[in-house]
Amino acid sequence: MKSLTSLAVAIVAAGVLLPSTLVSAAEPTRVSLKLVASGLVEPLSYNALPDGQALVADQIGTIRLIDRSGKLAETPVADFTSKLSALNKNAFDERGLLCLALHPDFKKNRRIFASYTAPRRASAPADYDCTLRVSEFTLPAAEPLHIDPASERIVLEVDKPYFNHNGGRIAFGPDGDLYVSVGDGGGPAGCDIGNGHVPEGNGQNTTVLLAKILRIDVSGSDAARGTAYRIPKDNPFADGKAGRPEIYAYGIRNPWAMSFDRGGSHELFVGDVGQARWEEVNLIHKGGNYGWPLREGFDGMNREHQELPPTSKAERGLKGEPLIDPIVAYKNANGWKGDPEAYGICITGGYVYRGKAMPDLVGHYVFGDWTGTQGTPQGRLFVARRPASGTGRWTIEPLRVTGSGKAYGCVAAFGQDADGEIYVLTNGSTTLTPGRGKVWKLAPAEPVAATP
Repeated sequence: MKSLTSLAVAIVAAGVLLPSTLVSAAEPTRVSLKLVASGLVEPLSYNALPDGQALVADQIGTIRLIDRSGKLAETPVADFTSKLSALNKNAFDERGLLCLALHPDFKKNRRIFASYTAPRRASAPADYDCTLRVSEFTLPAAEPLHIDPASERIVLEVDKPYFNHNGGRIAFGPDGDLYVSVGDGGGPAGCDIGNGHVPEGNGQNTTVLLAKILRIDVSGSDAARGTAYRIPKDNPFADGKAGRPEIYAYGIRNPWAMSFDRGGSHELFVGDVGQARWEEVNLIHKGGNYGWPLREGFDGMNREHQELPPTSKAERGLKGEPLIDPIVAYKNANGWKGDPEAYGICITGGYVYRGKAMPDLVGHYVFGDWTGTQGTPQGRLFVARRPASGTGRWTIEPLRVTGSGKAYGCVAAFGQDADGEIYVLTNGSTTLTPGRGKVWKLAPAEPVAATP
């Protein structure tokens, strides 16, 4: 890991920090990772239960229980493998079981929601790859806990032309509604171009659900619309005239991941994976247009030649609306090959820290990069700090992991418990290799041993 001074210079060059807000040359914040569970493939969701246990969703389709003693149960709480689209075993894949979310009244109703990629449904175009599905299940209170896959109630489906850029992160907001992140559809060309992509890009087309943040009310169904959910009355396009009524925000490329701040004003944070030049974090506002594919990070976007710097920067969307800047952006090592100041290739969004173990992180956004460089399981952790003014661009610095957990591998996802403490979900491989997935708890740095 480069020094904080070097990182500060890199981020200023990336447009993330203004010269007047340079972080100091002091050492990066030191943390440790305490192993909670191992033996998984690629854990993508950590959900704390009210009774002190937790559910961990593995990308391959299983949900495992971490009991009150911290032990990972051998028998899955649920096995959705038969529901998933075919995965590339022992290879890289973005499909699978992607996220879990507990209903705000889970203690009373035991409702749990899951998002995953299902095989292409019959109504989708024949050349599409899969269908992103959000479904509801009920977790019985009786132990051992077990979810019957046959009890599924499908809530929402979005057809996908390619295997990648699924998004698929789900979270309940402080309003009680369910938020769903959906990628732009993916494809080998990238840049929101190709089969299943409209000429202006799905990100800027409000008649499709791809490349969006959705908000739906799962308290009941809508018989008139034939949906298993209702549309919140204040959604930006609730009347369906200027866009799909489910849309909350748009212009998003590949949102991974999405979380609400459990404190403060309960803001919604989304880590958006970049194309080739920038990785970014966005604060999501209702009706906001975040620029994709017109922009990437704080920069413009050269859709036809992604490897080249853009020659212009769009300031407004196709409806004339202003485009919203991210709060953080950093260089992508694939687009800045050989640049010593490129610090990752694929952002992994995290959480605002609200725990007690690390006071220095309280109120700041902890996130990571999946692997830092292509093909090697060397993920990175960062903290983005809110400016003193409360608005504008955030500063960013690395978190230096010390102790036995420093070789943690790829950063696949994050989780948060009822106390606001953060968990880091990793894969020791860049592929879906059995036994390499782990769950860690972010903790203060381990004491440095005294030199004899």
